[in-house]
Amino acid sequence: MNSTTTPVKDERINRVSSLTRAMRRPEFGALIGAVAIFIMFVLADKSGEFFTLGGTARWSEVASYTGIMAIAVALLMIGGEFDLSSGIMVGSTGLVVGLLITKLHWDTWAAILGTFVFAALIGTMNGYLVVRTKLPSFIVTLATMFVLRGFNLGFIYLWTGTVRVDGIDVGTHYTAAHKIFASTLFEPYAFSVSVIWWIGLTIIGSWVLTRTKAGNWISAVGGDANAARNTGVPVKRTKILLFVTTSMAAALVGIMQALKFTSIQAGQGVGEEFTYIIAAVVGGCLLTGGFGTAIGASMGASIIGIAFIGISFAGWNTDWNYAFLGAILFAAVSVNTAIRRRAEGTKK
Repeated sequence: MNSTTTPVKDERINRVSSLTRAMRRPEFGALIGAVAIFIMFVLADKSGEFFTLGGTARWSEVASYTGIMAIAVALLMIGGEFDLSSGIMVGSTGLVVGLLITKLHWDTWAAILGTFVFAALIGTMNGYLVVRTKLPSFIVTLATMFVLRGFNLGFIYLWTGTVRVDGIDVGTHYTAAHKIFASTLFEPYAFSVSVIWWIGLTIIGSWVLTRTKAGNWISAVGGDANAARNTGVPVKRTKILLFVTTSMAAALVGIMQALKFTSIQAGQGVGEEFTYIIAAVVGGCLLTGGFGTAIGASMGASIIGIAFIGISFAGWNTDWNYAFLGAILFAAVSVNTAIRRRAEGTKK
C-alpha cells in the first residue's frame, strides 16, 4: 500500500512582503511620527514660515544637537547601558574648552583637543566603573552627573567669581574653529553646520551597526552579555568604548555651543540626558538593549526639533514643550510596539 505525505512548509522560509520588512525596522514608527507631527505644525503655523527653508533651518539646528547625542546614546542603549551624565557632560566640556581658552590662554585648537581628551577620560572612567563594579550604569553615571554638576558650579565660581565663562572668541584661531564647529551655511537661511555633523554621524553610526564587527558586538552585548562573552565577544572593551563614544559626542556638542555663543553657563545641559534617551527610544531603541538603529535615533531627534520649534511657530506657550515631549514619548513607544508586534505576527 503506497502512501504519500505532504511536505510541511517551514514558516521560516515564507516570503515576507516589503511592507512587513519595513514595519519590522526600528525606525518605521519614528518615520510615521515625524511626518505626522511635521504636518500638524505646518497646519498650526500662524506665521506661515515653518514650511520654509528658514523654518527648516531653525528646527534642524535644535534637532542636530539632540541628534548627535542621540546617536551615541542609542549605540550605548543597544549595548545594554545608560549614561545619565551625558547631559551635564555637554556643559562640562563647554566649560573646559572655555576655561582653557580664556583663563589658561591655550590656542583654540589645543583647547578643543584637550577637551576631547577630558571627555575620553570621563567616558573611560564611567565604562571601567560599570564593568569593574558590576553596578548598574544608571547608578554609576548618576553619580558622575552629580559630581560634575557640583564641580561645575563650585570650581567655576571659585576660579572666576561667576557661574559662567565668557569671551571664548578671544582665543587664537577661534575664527577657523568657529567655521568648522559653529558656522552657518546657505545664507540667508542660516543652516547650522551642526546639521552636517549630525548627518555625517548618522551615516557613520549606521555603518558601524550594520557593516562592521563592532556593530555585531554591540548588538550581541546588549542582547545577552553572557552569551556574547562565551562566543568570544570582548564585552568589557565594547562597553567601555561605548561610554567613551557618548562622552566624546557630548564634547562635540559642548564645543559647538561654546564656540557658537562664545559663553557657557555652569548649568548647561542639566536634564538634557533624558531628551537624548527619549530621542533614542522614540527612534525604536529598546530599554532592554540589543535593538535599535542610528537612523531611528536621528528621526527621534527630528521629532523633538520639529516639536520644540513648531510650538513656537504655532504661537503656543513654550512652557508646554516638555509636556508635549512626554506625550510624544508615550505615543511613539506605543505605536512602535504595536507596529512591531503586528509585523512579527504577519507571515506575508
